[in-house]
Amino acid sequence: MTDTKPTDDTETGDTIVPAAPTEFGLIQVFWGDGKGKTTAAMGMGLRAAGRGFRVHMLQFMKGGADSIDDRPGEYRAIDALPGFSYENTGHYGWHGFRDGSDDDDHAAQARAGLDRARTIVDACAAADLSAPIPLDAEPETGVHMLILDEIVYAGNRGLIDTDAILDLLDSAPDSLELVLTGGHEDPDWLVDAADLVTNVRKVKHPIEAGQSARKGTEY
Repeated sequence: MTDTKPTDDTETGDTIVPAAPTEFGLIQVFWGDGKGKTTAAMGMGLRAAGRGFRVHMLQFMKGGADSIDDRPGEYRAIDALPGFSYENTGHYGWHGFRDGSDDDDHAAQARAGLDRARTIVDACAAADLSAPIPLDAEPETGVHMLILDEIVYAGNRGLIDTDAILDLLDSAPDSLELVLTGGHEDPDWLVDAADLVTNVRKVKHPIEAGQSARKGTEY
């Protein structure tokens, strides 16, 4: 049987055991034209998982690229970390780019991602988030932190109705930590609903000098 008794670092040393947060419940947003939005969200997920909290990342709009010839490094790391899971509902390529992908398919995949997010949020509303959740539990049983990666991009691009995203946030239980990322355009429709909004601005990027995505930094 999985031990779900909350413990602190002095009791467990370096062992990660299921625990429950006492101060979760904020909505955080990372947007902008700079690199690091998903990286910041996953960094918070890493911290939460390291405390024994159950974390799930649902990715929109990320279905692969020709420059990536193997499984991204972040997926490998998440697989090795107790309590952190992920799934990808994105379509191959990027919406609005001439990469052979179909924009209608992107919209359908984004809507499917929103439906999946609703399922998880509803599960969180039915769960006791003040209690530890087994680290290997399916996200349908509830999580303490839900990362919706690139959902802001999907909303800004009109692939998902922004009112539907706001309804999703409004339906979330008070103790669920929500982290939203994506988009280069200002998500002014989201600001009032969020507790934290960070604009990740680009000052300089190596892609402008012809640098392609590098294994271990971009994937």
